[in-house]
Amino acid sequence: MLSISFFISTIAGQSQTLGGNAVFNFLKQSNTPQLTALGGVNISQLSNDAGLAFNNPAQLKASMHTQLNAVFNLQYAGIKVYHSSFAFRNEKLNTNFLWGLHYFDYGNSTATDAAGNILGSFRPRDWVMQVGASRSYGNRWNYGLHVKFISSAYGIYRSNGMAADVGLLYTDSAGLFSAAVLVKNMGTQFKTYPGAGAEDLPFDFQIGFTKRMYKAPFGISLTGQRVHRFNIRYEDTLFNNENGFPNAASRKFTAGKLLDHLVLGTTVYMGDHVEIQAGYNFLRRRELNIGNEGNGLNGFSLGVAAKLGKIDIRYARAYYQSNTAFNQLGLNLTLNKYFSLGKFGQRIGW
Repeated sequence: MLSISFFISTIAGQSQTLGGNAVFNFLKQSNTPQLTALGGVNISQLSNDAGLAFNNPAQLKASMHTQLNAVFNLQYAGIKVYHSSFAFRNEKLNTNFLWGLHYFDYGNSTATDAAGNILGSFRPRDWVMQVGASRSYGNRWNYGLHVKFISSAYGIYRSNGMAADVGLLYTDSAGLFSAAVLVKNMGTQFKTYPGAGAEDLPFDFQIGFTKRMYKAPFGISLTGQRVHRFNIRYEDTLFNNENGFPNAASRKFTAGKLLDHLVLGTTVYMGDHVEIQAGYNFLRRRELNIGNEGNGLNGFSLGVAAKLGKIDIRYARAYYQSNTAFNQLGLNLTLNKYFSLGKFGQRIGW
């Protein structure tokens, strides 16, 4: 345990990125509707959703065997985002495995020179492909590891790298309680953008708790993000100065800076087949709000799930601007409920 603590402290000390000062920031984006609905950051929710296991390998469970998670996103400005992950269980190895891909397609863009002359077009894109594995220890502990390859291409500006996530989940079924820790995006760039040096990845150390009520049909989650650093809010001081907005004192302790780390989520269980979820991300609201203007539902998110046995349908809506939101639709299919795998499944331990 001491060696683990030392390892995390060492990583945290070397990964002091602040706000947007990191490469591959698309890794922070929520990949699946349930995660989006819970505020975009959650590592302790107990759910049979392979999409959550893409975010935290410790949430990968044997019950997700042969589950396919497919997600379609309606992003701003016509940006298309796709996600797919697949989980399976190998009994001989006593291990759960996951493969996943998260792909961002920004459409066609016009390439110009410094004078504005059109040189052609290019198609910017980001993607991350990862494999993961998890195992159980006793009846209450689950631990897992992700290894991911990351690629980013904007015309001639290309970069790639690798990273790893390590997660630990504790579950008390009788107490309807779960807790988790997750260390995300420990890694490095292999290829840097032309003209730029090596940059930090968006490292994150998260702690989360989820409690479901005994006599009420809902549960509450509290997640702390980037807990290895106190001041995590991004401040555009030039913009603030030009528009007369105050700048936060970077070294001063405030309740707002403490709340920036927190993400709240809740799930209401409407019987066995319907779930309604909501989340609030303090940091997202504070960073997206503009001065004293009306900022609508920035930082809030909502979601609903229909669990129909062979298929789960999930929808989420997250607010990043005062008058619009971004939407996600996801499907979870358990393939061995549709197809008989026969001898093929037996050979690979299914």
